[in-house]
Amino acid sequence: MLSILKKYRIYIGIVLIFSVTTLYLFYSALKPNKTLPIFNPADVNPELVDTTIQYVSKYHTIADFSFVNQNGKTITQKDYEGKIYVADFFFTTCGSICPKMTTNLVDVQKAIQNNPKVMLLSHTVFPETDSVPVLKAYAIKHGVIDAKWNLVTGDKKEIYKMARKSYLAVKLGKPEELYDMVHTENFVLVDQKRRVRGFYDGTKKEDIQRLIEDINWLSNNEKNE
Repeated sequence: MLSILKKYRIYIGIVLIFSVTTLYLFYSALKPNKTLPIFNPADVNPELVDTTIQYVSKYHTIADFSFVNQNGKTITQKDYEGKIYVADFFFTTCGSICPKMTTNLVDVQKAIQNNPKVMLLSHTVFPETDSVPVLKAYAIKHGVIDAKWNLVTGDKKEIYKMARKSYLAVKLGKPEELYDMVHTENFVLVDQKRRVRGFYDGTKKEDIQRLIEDINWLSNNEKNE
């Protein structure tokens, strides 16, 4: 038996290599390629979208914006041009979901820290109390890296408009509280072309892991996505 194996060892080796290669190619061909959807207003819960754009089914992108960050610097879409970024809405005195969201976004910051293609953008929904000094103190407390993560404040109506007309992420309050936005746990993934590519529950670790994986996918597939 051993003599037979020795005699045909080269042939057996070739057959094994061919078999493994064939199986790998079959697996690669059958394995579905990862894709990320492109979200438009018509694709999401109407409660999260301004009524004026709920019918829009294609070509939706994030609108131009201008807010002030934790360092008193004006931040616009130019600062995020060609970037992948994660947007969210919070306020510094929130004692319910915000602490968990911030902790999880710090984890995202760690994951993208060395990736120049990716940034974070957090909007306060209480700009009347979250002034620049308040945001700065919050940023220092949570280890925000200024080059990666902007905490922004500004006109409340403009923040509201961005939340519902661009990021499709915040439910409407009562009619008499038009600009008192209902807080959201959503993290929104935006691609290099200013398109919405995903929504993630910022309080759930499994969603954060999925977010990081999707960020990496976008970062590595920007020419093919």
